[in-house]
Amino acid sequence: MLQKAKYSKLIKTKAKRLGFMSCGISKAGFLEEEAPRLENWLKQDMQGEMHYMENHFDKRLDPTKLVEGSKSVISLLLNYYPSALQREDSYKISKYAYGIDYHFVIKEKLKHLLQFIQQEIGEVGGRAFVDSAPVLDKAWAAKSGLGWIGKHSNLLTKQAGSFYFIAELIVDLDLEYDLPVTDHCGSCTACIDACPTQAIVEPYKVDGSKCISYFTIELKNELPNTYKNQFDDWMFGCDVCQDVCPWNKFSKSHNEPLFDPNPQLLNFDRKDWEELTKETFDEIFRKSAVKRTKFDGLKRNIEFLKE
Repeated sequence: MLQKAKYSKLIKTKAKRLGFMSCGISKAGFLEEEAPRLENWLKQDMQGEMHYMENHFDKRLDPTKLVEGSKSVISLLLNYYPSALQREDSYKISKYAYGIDYHFVIKEKLKHLLQFIQQEIGEVGGRAFVDSAPVLDKAWAAKSGLGWIGKHSNLLTKQAGSFYFIAELIVDLDLEYDLPVTDHCGSCTACIDACPTQAIVEPYKVDGSKCISYFTIELKNELPNTYKNQFDDWMFGCDVCQDVCPWNKFSKSHNEPLFDPNPQLLNFDRKDWEELTKETFDEIFRKSAVKRTKFDGLKRNIEFLKE
């Protein structure tokens, strides 16, 4: 027992040194509560054209089926809240995509954390995950005591709101486990009331196929005209439900230089974006998550936003 506590403390201290906001640990196993929720969500076609959500159902709910011999899920949060925002008269990009693609930044940190665990503790097997495999990261972060799932379905913490990435190391090592925290959304419905496309269909349930992030990033076809003038000037992603959340009053700027944006991103107004060339796109978003939607996708989104 003492050894488990010692190892857990060691891991959390190293995670802080690597720049993670916080670290929580839970026992790897079947996510009993999430199973029926995920099943119903898929049955109602709330994944839209995100067909990958239908794959690996068992692995998505049980990391022991994903990583052989896994015993613990180490959940980590990394702040991305920017120190400066885009101009008011600009088409908007979700704050998480301001800088270098978070996959690269976090994978590097997780690699160092796993190497540290192996050096300090011994032969430990494990895998790192950053939003790119069938892992229910928000569920694991909540289980690990890092926050609660808010009515907008994002993880929330009293200290820092919700502007952070979630990542995991799933390892074959027994550790000391953290306890979940209580829900502090209360009677607030700010996120539900503010959603421009009414994608939050009920508290804690988001219809992914109605979300602006889904339309501007995941949807590869034409944008549906029924949603014309409902995108609130978002050309990549959407932060509305987070922006209006009272807990995000406590967000503090990140200290990760790789998340700092190209200055043009902050200085461009709507006209600049409307005249965007492929060369400028490649320059501003050289290693950015915005590359996911590609130049043509971003141009499609901008055209849709124009009056």
